Amino acid sequence: MSAAPELHGTVTPGFERVGDAFVANFTERGEIGAACCVFRRGEPVVDIWAGDADRATSRPWTRDTIVIVFSCTKGVTAVAANQLIEEGRLDPDAPVAEYWPEFAAAGKSTIPVAWVLSHRAGLAAIDATDLTLDDIAAWDPVIDAIAAQEPNWEPGTKHGYHARTYGWMTGELIRRVTGLMPGEYVAEHIAGPLSIDFLIGVPAAEDHRVATLYPPHYDDPAVERLADEILRDTSTMLGRVMSGPAGLFRYDDMWNTRRMRGAQMPSSNGHGDARALARMYAACLGEIDGVRLLALETVAAATEVRSSGTDCVIGQPLTFGLGFALAPTFGPYAGARAFGHSGAGGSTAFADPECDLGFAYVMNHMQLSVSEGDPRGQALVAATYASLADNP
Repeated sequence: MSAAPELHGTVTPGFERVGDAFVANFTERGEIGAACCVFRRGEPVVDIWAGDADRATSRPWTRDTIVIVFSCTKGVTAVAANQLIEEGRLDPDAPVAEYWPEFAAAGKSTIPVAWVLSHRAGLAAIDATDLTLDDIAAWDPVIDAIAAQEPNWEPGTKHGYHARTYGWMTGELIRRVTGLMPGEYVAEHIAGPLSIDFLIGVPAAEDHRVATLYPPHYDDPAVERLADEILRDTSTMLGRVMSGPAGLFRYDDMWNTRRMRGAQMPSSNGHGDARALARMYAACLGEIDGVRLLALETVAAATEVRSSGTDCVIGQPLTFGLGFALAPTFGPYAGARAFGHSGAGGSTAFADPECDLGFAYVMNHMQLSVSEGDPRGQALVAATYASLADNP
């Protein structure tokens, strides 16, 4: 047991269970620093934070602390793509090559946009072995590598988690359609209008606000085996995808470097706070201060099941629409119509149209769970829905 942290922020009466679960994450589940935000019917009912943004300097987590949210970034990128679909600028049924001609190489000319968004494009692993982290930061080298290669499997025949390539391919489609890099598009069309604190590509001037990421502890043999399977065994598709391209990626201090913070990886390295993600998802369901990000019809189309069943990369059941992960991905407590995305190590964010809910939890201590879902996020989701039941 650890000492209870000083809790900051606000909890609306009736949602005290969420605050209690949040504190329990520190006292019982090894939390270091974190934030949680819940929007209900367009209004924040929970907006809390606590703990350390950096232990070495005793820098506290504050209202304006931002942190890497890993694949929660995919949900933000999905909102961007679906905005372009809503505007008629991006057709999910059109070939990717219609917007990105170089993509047609090596038998990929007929792959539709929808297969990229729903992890059916067969391009989960990048074949190029000579890419560097500088190439990743430069964008074009990795885009060119994806365009040149053959698919990993016959596109459209099955789905497999495109852990990093989802962001590069979707981001390149955004760039081809708008002329903006994905981080620029998010800033101009999502973060700016909605006044949220979310960045894909953190400027050096904002480093002082970024929470230090603490990698997983590998003292649990089961977690160590999981890490071996996920990141170290490159003989498997899972290992190639999660460590790739070119074996460059690990869940360690690399994500605290200036190069990785500043790169644009629309699948993996968005930085923000829980308030930003919860407010964004709330704005997908209705107006927030006069801003609505997606129309009702767009949300309905984006959350139609496009991929379901056992994922051929992860080896576990996953369900996807047009870029969004769908229920039951968010565990047993979330609603049946929930959509959004979770991130490696514990972060999670989603919307639930049935109860007009936007939920987000972010943290700086990665934990690799051998069970379904991170116990910290699951506890917060369970407390949120219990509070909703008591406050219909």
